[in-house]
Amino acid sequence: MMTTATDAGTIDATADQDPVALAADDITVHFGGLTALSGVSLEVRRGNIVGLVGPNGAGKSTLLAVLSGLLSPDAGKVLLRGDDVTDVSARHRATRGLARTFQQPELFMGLTVREHLVLAYRARVVPHRMWRDMLDPRALFRTSPGEVEKVDGLLELLHLTHVAKAPVAALPLGVIRLVEVGRALASQPRVLLLDEPLSGLDLHGSENLISVFREIVDRSDDGLALVIVEHDVAAVLALSDMVVVLDFGERIAVGTPDKVRSDAAVRAAYLGDVEPPQRTATGQTAAPAVPGSRPEVGGA
Repeated sequence: MMTTATDAGTIDATADQDPVALAADDITVHFGGLTALSGVSLEVRRGNIVGLVGPNGAGKSTLLAVLSGLLSPDAGKVLLRGDDVTDVSARHRATRGLARTFQQPELFMGLTVREHLVLAYRARVVPHRMWRDMLDPRALFRTSPGEVEKVDGLLELLHLTHVAKAPVAALPLGVIRLVEVGRALASQPRVLLLDEPLSGLDLHGSENLISVFREIVDRSDDGLALVIVEHDVAAVLALSDMVVVLDFGERIAVGTPDKVRSDAAVRAAYLGDVEPPQRTATGQTAAPAVPGSRPEVGGA
């Protein structure tokens, strides 16, 4: 059973039983005479991390914009937990459990880490308090036991407890990106879209963020799903359960990291040609790895 979502609608109870958290079905987007996406489909199952990769100009950012509701497709559908949300606004998709981060962190530099999480939690759970909180900063300190428990849990999960009282302006980029992820999680999403979260981070910062992403999904009680768009292909292959590869607006490969790593079309897209298979010490063939900016982290 599938229901159609409206801005004022509610999620059908059967949607919570759907193993598919988010799906794009035959998405096509045109910008004038340019086809940015051509019949692209993907499926994100509950409790999974799906990596979206491809060369520059492949259509990754366009697809993320369609999934989040910032861009309407010319054809195709977007389904959130089984409900058609193609014509639902980004704001109302957020109320239905879809959250995202952006390439450039959009935070309030004068607020502390804890205050960011408190505001995000209230925006989702008690939205009527938002104007009072913005007009009267003292309201941020009047918290309920449930709010304290939720925020403290997020701070612990993201390893931010030690900087909870620090203004974000004083924090390094890696920690700021964690704060942005925490703010998205405070809205209690069912699907989280991550737009180049590793951008600008060094190897240590990337390793830390990758481990946090895996922990977030593994500890989720509601089958949280992540979609990550990232240029660091090696990191995506190491992190993801499934990988979708785009090139020139078309999906050229989908599957497990091992399957994608050995796909001839993927190697051709990244290398310009297909390298011959290499022989291992045992004489077996091994497909060349998809190149990445750093060695893989944490295995694949």
